[in-house]
Amino acid sequence: MRLYPKLVPIIAREVIQKLTQDNDIEVEPIRASDAEMDLSAIMREYLANEERVNQATREALERRGYDSAKFQQVKREMADVRGFQLGDDGIEFVINQMLEFLLVSRNVEEVFSDDQGMRPKILAVMKKHLDVEDEIDREARGRLKHLQEGTGAFEIEYQKVIDQIRRARGLI
Repeated sequence: MRLYPKLVPIIAREVIQKLTQDNDIEVEPIRASDAEMDLSAIMREYLANEERVNQATREALERRGYDSAKFQQVKREMADVRGFQLGDDGIEFVINQMLEFLLVSRNVEEVFSDDQGMRPKILAVMKKHLDVEDEIDREARGRLKHLQEGTGAFEIEYQKVIDQIRRARGLI
């Protein structure tokens, strides 16, 4: 799962709406947008930390003389050194931050449910928006049936098509 910056406000809005509709939390309508901005801030901070890890990874690759093929391996090393969670663990970290925020926020009047009741609801909202990567991959591979996978031409065209699809969906 990948968190896209353009999806952050949508996810925040839907999380607040879902938890409010299910009576897990109480938010005054006038404060709902502030609560959404607070959840957005949590996700944006995660993205900023991920970008710092990416930058450190690029610098390490350059320093070590590695090519970009080792990016993911070195990124995992950089994340471990910094105690930063990636992938599904990162999403769990973000959800934990959201749950903690809900308990201390001035924008949330009352929290009626426990973490175990709210966690799956938040995860469902996030998965709905973050699982687009698999859809994008399937669509790109469908467009490139005329090329053989694993070839250099396929890899180049695949990346171009992925970028086009992301742009068309407003993700980048």
